[in-house]
Amino acid sequence: MKPTRISTLVIIAVVCAVAGWLLLRAVYAKLPPLPWTGVPALLIAAVAEAWMGRDIKARITAGRGVGPRASQGARRGSGQGTGPSQGARRGPKPIDPLFVSRMVALAKASSVAAAIIAGFAAGFDFYLAGSLSASTPRQDALTAVFTFVAAILLACAALYLEYCCRVPGDPGEPQPDH
Repeated sequence: MKPTRISTLVIIAVVCAVAGWLLLRAVYAKLPPLPWTGVPALLIAAVAEAWMGRDIKARITAGRGVGPRASQGARRGSGQGTGPSQGARRGPKPIDPLFVSRMVALAKASSVAAAIIAGFAAGFDFYLAGSLSASTPRQDALTAVFTFVAAILLACAALYLEYCCRVPGDPGEPQPDH
């Protein structure tokens, strides 16, 4: 599986912004006010994905015997069946490769979803830019700005999670000439 390209996400966002702007030209007067509840949901997802990326990166690094925590015994088996007489295990637990692949799938889906949401929020703002003197369009535009920022943060967190799921190269392996 190839890493998600930022250019792909930008193209998705631009297409959704144009589609949102065109759609709003036809139906904005019939829509209820834009709800703000999507902003906290996007921010919670962004924090969760960034936290998960940090944890996965530490566990992969420790499992490969690289980094500061590798010398703390991160390779001492699965930790199952060890009692107090065998000593406490230090460092992060080894990570299941299937779990990492699921997190990559989550990261890819989240980044695309965030690009779609950011695009529609940008389309909302472009449409409402000319009518900020009225109360409802001004409130909708402000909500759309916050939604756009939260969606961008989610996309960044998803790209970070995807990056953290990469397995580092073997330090003893010769590097190819470029």
